[in-house]
Amino acid sequence: MSQVAVVTGASAGIGAATARRLVNEGFEVVLGARRTDRLADLARELGPAAHAMALDVTDPASVGRFCAEIPECRVLINSAGGALGLDPVRDADEDAWRWMYEANVLGTVRMIKALLPKLEASGNGHIVLLGSVAGFETYLGGAGYHAAKYPVHALAEVLRMELLGSPVRVTNVAPGAVETEFSLVRFRGDAARAKKVYEGFEPLTADDVADCIGWAVTRPPNVNVDLIVVKPINQANARMFNRKVTA
Repeated sequence: MSQVAVVTGASAGIGAATARRLVNEGFEVVLGARRTDRLADLARELGPAAHAMALDVTDPASVGRFCAEIPECRVLINSAGGALGLDPVRDADEDAWRWMYEANVLGTVRMIKALLPKLEASGNGHIVLLGSVAGFETYLGGAGYHAAKYPVHALAEVLRMELLGSPVRVTNVAPGAVETEFSLVRFRGDAARAKKVYEGFEPLTADDVADCIGWAVTRPPNVNVDLIVVKPINQANARMFNRKVTA
């Protein structure tokens, strides 16, 4: 049976970097995201081992169509998600909170439900959830994102218990500061504000996180890596950074 890996949120950032890493590891990858133009470019870059299809994890019908086209699956990388805003709870944008929960939590659940029978049938399935340090630590302004990432951490823990005895492993990869389009999306395209998030220190790159994912899914079948927390050396926790003072 071929090694098929499904990657959601594959049009950019950690998802795209993970797709590249998995192709290098010998996987056939199915790329899913809303931005199909970017997916097509990535599929061309990766060659015949990559297959691109439109996917919006917040839309159950889209998830159903996407997963129906996948005959087999050994690895599922749930990379789709993101944050919107830094509003305090008193000023919470309910639409933004709703999107964050749909994209980060329910979208992940939909993909797992749809592909779990195929992951089990592979005999060596692996589900990777893209969590965050925001899934177990808090910072001011992060309430909406925390409300979407704490459940991802809990989901991984409970899913591992539910799948005990099955041939499916569960890994939660929880990055700290990673410079991708994450902050640009959070601040709705404000590039100057997004850039300030990473001022004064060297953040992780998408490739750094993809390296962790690629390592986890290529461990022997009897080895489950439960949780990978990965941060840049100048980040101690979700709130504390060693930033260089610039003149």
